[in-house]
Amino acid sequence: MERLTVAAAIRAVLETADPASKVMATRKLARSWRAGALEHEFDVLMPDRPSRPDHPSLLPVNQMPKRRKGGSIAGRIAMLHAFAHIEFVAIDLALDMAGRFGLALPREFMTDWLSVAADEAMHFCLLQRRLRDYASHYGALPAHDGLWESAYATRGDLLARLAVVPLVLEARGLDVSETTIARLKSAGDARSAAILYRIYIDEIRHVGVGSRWFAKVCDSNGKPRAKTWQALVKSYFKGAVKAPFNDSARESAGLPREYYQPIALTSLSAQ
Repeated sequence: MERLTVAAAIRAVLETADPASKVMATRKLARSWRAGALEHEFDVLMPDRPSRPDHPSLLPVNQMPKRRKGGSIAGRIAMLHAFAHIEFVAIDLALDMAGRFGLALPREFMTDWLSVAADEAMHFCLLQRRLRDYASHYGALPAHDGLWESAYATRGDLLARLAVVPLVLEARGLDVSETTIARLKSAGDARSAAILYRIYIDEIRHVGVGSRWFAKVCDSNGKPRAKTWQALVKSYFKGAVKAPFNDSARESAGLPREYYQPIALTSLSAQ
């Protein structure tokens, strides 16, 4: 019997809209790859856009309702929902990275990004469970599609995808996590704080995966790492790279200041 290819398996998960089904399919995919049950072949293309559930409603970023302060129950639910959406989309970002760009790269690339996808699925489950503790659920509030817009913009360029998704968007998560965790603790929500701390630690590794592959691809093509990253971010990222930065977490992830400091804007909160 002909074995399923890893590309076909990835596409099937990307085309799974239901969150619970996507989580289970992602975990199964990662296990099957580790067990050697999938052929390392790329016989299908990745969709330009993964399937999405009917809820949450996806709004333009500038039409998103202003989030309430995290000290209130409603504010905490809104914050947890926003994180759950980030983790849900991050499953597809990792899968698309593996399925779209893995053809020309060693098996280790596939192994790394399927592992990241499995982590993101676990993070989503933790946040979904916490939302249920508050009598809410993923899909109860609107969300935006800015993360996938960045993936779509970089669909034709591996280095651009690595530069923008893990090394800008995920790295930004490292910058804000410690403050958010501290606010949750001060509000008496130790359980939510513990979940976000677990995610924070894992995301350092995920940014590290992106940084390592960005460096490898730059080196193999004779491109200077920092200057290439800066040029790609200027070309493909719509926003600005803003301080304050969690320099120690970024350094732990292999993202040195020489990448982002020369093009960073100083936010008001950093002054």
